[in-house]
Amino acid sequence: MKISLNWLKTFVDIDIDNESLKNLLTDIGLEVEGVEAYESVPGGLRGLITAEVLTCLPHENADKLKVTTVSIGDGNPLQIVCGAPNVAAGQKVVLAQIGAKLYPKDGEPFEIKKSKIRGVESFGMLCAEDEIGLGKSHAGIIVLPDDTEIGRPVSDLYEVENDTIFEIGLTPNRTDAQSHWGVARDLAAVLNFRYKKNIKLKRDLSEISLTNNLPVQVEVECPELAPRYSGLVIEGLQVGSSPQWLQNRLKAIGQKPINNVVDITNYILHAYGQPLHAFDLRAVSDKIQVKTLAEGTVFKTLDGEEVTLTTDDLMICNEHEPMCIAGVYGGQKSGVRDDTQAIFLESAFFDSTAIRKTSMLHGLRTEAAMHFEKGVDPIETVHILKIAARLILEIAGGKVTSDIVDISQQDFTKNKVLLEPDRVRKLTAAPITDEEIKRILELLEIDVSVENQGWQLQVPLYRADVLREVDVIEDILRIYGYNNIPIPSAIHAAVPVKRGLERNKLYQTTANYLVSNGFYEILNNSLTRSKDVAELVEQDTLVKLLSSINVELDSLRPNMHVSTLEVLRYNINRSQKNLRLFEYGKTYKKSESQYVETLHLFLCLSGEKWKANWITPAAKVNFYDLKGLVDSILSRLGIRPSSIEEGTDALHAYKLTYQVGQKEIAIVGKLSDKEAQKWDIKQEVFVADLLWDNIYNLVKKVSVPQVEISKFPSIRRDLSLLLDKNVKFTEIQGIAKRYGKKLLRNVDLFDVYEGEKIEAGKKSYAVSFVFRDDEKTLKDKEVEQVMKILIAQFHEQLKAIVRGQ
Repeated sequence: MKISLNWLKTFVDIDIDNESLKNLLTDIGLEVEGVEAYESVPGGLRGLITAEVLTCLPHENADKLKVTTVSIGDGNPLQIVCGAPNVAAGQKVVLAQIGAKLYPKDGEPFEIKKSKIRGVESFGMLCAEDEIGLGKSHAGIIVLPDDTEIGRPVSDLYEVENDTIFEIGLTPNRTDAQSHWGVARDLAAVLNFRYKKNIKLKRDLSEISLTNNLPVQVEVECPELAPRYSGLVIEGLQVGSSPQWLQNRLKAIGQKPINNVVDITNYILHAYGQPLHAFDLRAVSDKIQVKTLAEGTVFKTLDGEEVTLTTDDLMICNEHEPMCIAGVYGGQKSGVRDDTQAIFLESAFFDSTAIRKTSMLHGLRTEAAMHFEKGVDPIETVHILKIAARLILEIAGGKVTSDIVDISQQDFTKNKVLLEPDRVRKLTAAPITDEEIKRILELLEIDVSVENQGWQLQVPLYRADVLREVDVIEDILRIYGYNNIPIPSAIHAAVPVKRGLERNKLYQTTANYLVSNGFYEILNNSLTRSKDVAELVEQDTLVKLLSSINVELDSLRPNMHVSTLEVLRYNINRSQKNLRLFEYGKTYKKSESQYVETLHLFLCLSGEKWKANWITPAAKVNFYDLKGLVDSILSRLGIRPSSIEEGTDALHAYKLTYQVGQKEIAIVGKLSDKEAQKWDIKQEVFVADLLWDNIYNLVKKVSVPQVEISKFPSIRRDLSLLLDKNVKFTEIQGIAKRYGKKLLRNVDLFDVYEGEKIEAGKKSYAVSFVFRDDEKTLKDKEVEQVMKILIAQFHEQLKAIVRGQ
């Protein structure tokens, strides 16, 4: 939210510097995220001065140039070379002196320097509108009125506004501060309390003259959705450009001026936090109906888009058709146009839940909707309506030709909260007195009634977040000052004792291991485009969103790949090609009538292992780099897969699926070429998906045995086995463990060969077997006996032939 200092000063007197103001706003819960200068004319016309052309003669070396002498009233005329066709002696002009920096409408800023043009020295520049940012004309220099005093700063002649803009990161609960008036109200309270000032808010209490010549009938059919609806008619106005001060107010906070009527409604929104809407009276037809319409009704918005309505959408209608989506968006036929001469000006209080639902459903995130959904002050609708009407009468002319319509469907009473002063001191540890508490409450416009059981408070309705005693105490502490609470010399705290395995601690341990291996953690959006996963999952398992601000992000992600591949593509396209990424997050799917969330740890590896140097050439990562990392993670967690299955699918060119019993715990694979091409990724990508819920449940059951390091040496034997191509290493591993008795400690595959000297349909596996007896030193004879059994079983079960025998 942008707050203009000049605008703020129209509501409250501020006599502290900008740095102190920034810190004070942050201290009271309105955190200032940035401060920037604003100038209605870039550069503020600094260095420009009014001058008079004394003489104007042709340039000897250029037909289109003139040599002038110019006076600024100090008795030292300046020689200026000028190419403007309209320059003449006797004119009052705008002079840019040496050192002035100009900000043209088009092009980059430039500084005026002493120069020599076609052999003649020039000590400044006579300026056109576009050269100093005042307009677009470049037909000639600016010629000022004859009675203009020379030697004056040009900024005095134009309404140049210099301002300071505070960017406030407003938290969702502070609905009361979503306007300049709300911020001013808080500022007045804290300045009066902390600085002992007596600042009064500058309230606009002016009234307007009312008649009832042209009454408009209003019917509210949905009082629960529109608890208060107010409005009046103004006739005889003239739509046109807004005065410069109003345009400056809006431009300073990033708003674009449109016309005087619309600009006033925008001004009121940012000044007081109350959205208004102006209907062209020709569209009203003497009657306004506030109601919902039939399901499927089509409504055309102000920008020409068609919206299909639901029965939950509150509409402002005339007798024949809808004119506006209440509190959200105007209609194409009822908006203020250049030829509008009469309006119905609306100021209302709509149900915040209904407004948010409509706004989100149709993707219409207007500022009015965001104010209504956070909550506006229902007490102030008519007062603010009067302020807006008076501004329109002053700026656009016209006359109020109706009484004020004010339909209130409920009793708006202040929130009642019981406060015990001792609780303030107990919860905050602040040495605050009862008098100080009462003073702060009064400054916050909270009524206090002291009773036997405590203080009975009546909280204004614009403080929609203050409903409990603790909310009031938080407000008191904001104004009192968090920094004014003394820091105790000792802190007393109980040490929590947690039993069992903590899921987050397990993840942090693994994440630290990945980071130490060069990985970067990423955090992705859980929303994705259904079209990106259309070929990967069944459509009826997708969890679709009922509504989304971004129409493309219409589903919750069914896998971790899509969001990670977006990150990968983004970085590769920016020449960051060596990537090690991991994400800890959830996937979502629909199963019959249930929704299933699954937690994952997803790894992605692509590019080179290391950069080339004088002694080591570059090497690309491969499948086994990622597999080794996954094996290491599982080993560190004490998990031994019972099986590893090879395979392929739409995402993977090939993959290994790790299982413990019937549960999958990890999938490691290479991304398929088709999927890589879809994401415009032209390098190999290796991915691993660790199913963290299953891993966590296994780790909870893992017991860490205490095993003494063996005193006896191991013996290794290698076999080269010729096998059918479809035989998997896991089959060899399973047979070896079954028949290796208690002596076999480890089985590893260290080479696979297919090619020359190997017949078609066959492959060669080089497998190592490690034996050890923890009770004694093994003899070769014992190992050979086991190896004979293994070879026999390999031959019998797998038709394996030992190469070299």
